[in-house]
Amino acid sequence: MSNYSPDIETTGPPSGGVQSVDRAISVLEILAQRGEAGVSEVAAEIEVHKSTAFRLLGALEARGLVEQAGERGKYRLGFGIVRLAGAVTGRIDITQQGRPVCERLAEEIGETVNIAVMQEHYAINLYQVRGPGAVTAHNWVGQLTPLHATSSGKIMLAHLPAGERTALLTEAGLRKVTPRTIGSKAKLEKNLAEARERGYSWTLEELEIGLHAVAAPIRDRDGDVIASISASGPSYRFTEERLHQLAPVLVKGAEEISHRMGYLG
Repeated sequence: MSNYSPDIETTGPPSGGVQSVDRAISVLEILAQRGEAGVSEVAAEIEVHKSTAFRLLGALEARGLVEQAGERGKYRLGFGIVRLAGAVTGRIDITQQGRPVCERLAEEIGETVNIAVMQEHYAINLYQVRGPGAVTAHNWVGQLTPLHATSSGKIMLAHLPAGERTALLTEAGLRKVTPRTIGSKAKLEKNLAEARERGYSWTLEELEIGLHAVAAPIRDRDGDVIASISASGPSYRFTEERLHQLAPVLVKGAEEISHRMGYLG
């Protein structure tokens, strides 16, 4: 017997279907530890009859979670595990990974910092930190904002495939939220191209009169833009000049969150 001791021994034996699930998980853990194992080894490890171990391995094999290693009767983890792992890593909480970065940036930039993701044809804010200079207590968390009128929305739009972006904007329309909102598709495309080139987007009273904002992209491990981080403040203080001066600080923060999300670029 090896040193492997599944929780079943310390928590009391489960029964019925729960016991089968517990044993199946134990089999996966054994294969993860050993690399390969035969039916007899698995049976001895989890203290079941060989026929039970064979059935467990067969069920896991049918789902692609284990596979037979050649002709030697050994089993190893299958590529179905990669599929499951990918689903988990794809759901890593962006706000959890971004929280410390947002707090630091809000202090450093002095303005309100938000993390947003795209939902249909809106940008929705997930997390917010108010900077020490914030003059209002407006909470953007949970609010749906038009993509074309926000810095967060623009940077996510900028990195969509052209066809997908066109279809989305056609469906959503380019409603003028304020007199300064970009309402022309050609003008917006030019603005988005510049945002891609600079690595950040910005808005000047396009969502709300008296409000300026700048945003940078957050990428996942594959390099796809999955969210944005923005800084926003009153136009009299967060001027266009200051906004562009501080943009590299925000871009660096976005890159840090991207690395936390598994992006290696």
